[in-house]
Amino acid sequence: MSFPGGPTGAWPTVRADDEVPVDIPRVPARDAAERELSKPMYHENDPNLLERALDRFWEWLAGVLDSAAGASPGGPLGLVVIALFVVALIAALWWRLGTPHRTAVVGDTLFHDRPLSATEHRTAAEAHAAAGCWNQAVQERMRAIVRSLEERALLEPRPGRTADEAAAEAGRPLPGHADALRSAARTFDDVTYGGRTADRQAYTRLRDLDTEVGRTKPDPTTTARGATG
Repeated sequence: MSFPGGPTGAWPTVRADDEVPVDIPRVPARDAAERELSKPMYHENDPNLLERALDRFWEWLAGVLDSAAGASPGGPLGLVVIALFVVALIAALWWRLGTPHRTAVVGDTLFHDRPLSATEHRTAAEAHAAAGCWNQAVQERMRAIVRSLEERALLEPRPGRTADEAAAEAGRPLPGHADALRSAARTFDDVTYGGRTADRQAYTRLRDLDTEVGRTKPDPTTTARGATG
């Protein structure tokens, strides 16, 4: 195709004035246009890097979901049902196991500081409860229960014992409280290692258990040393 006033493949002749024609070849004209369009004024409303990345991600996700919907039984509805089931399963596991770091430290010992008496642990628990610090109150009350059992020779004092171990061992001389002791140990683990938050009701259960255990006579057929041996 030939433009008037110019050679084949060249841009039309442009006159700088009425007498002198100027021919602009194709490549320089394209370069000039690209330089002009690269100026910031033409890109003020362009999406930023994050917006472009998000657009790409949503496009990719939509493609994945479309493919999954086509492959799943029942089409899109079946995919929704499967997704809801997976979410419910994850929520149930999270509720039961607590935050992921719990499993790494669940074997930590019940007592960490200098040895305290059961009375001292109870005093600390009541002080925390009065301040509304329920996690610390639960921890101290569980320690009071275990220390009280040691003081009564229903448990043999043993460094490194965990709350779960103490509850299992104490359930032998106190079979009527075995379930409650295991529940108390689980509450202790949840607030100490599982990232859970205790409340007044949780603390009240441990406080009442402490009182009941203190009033209960042990099974005469079981001794503390025999239970731990």
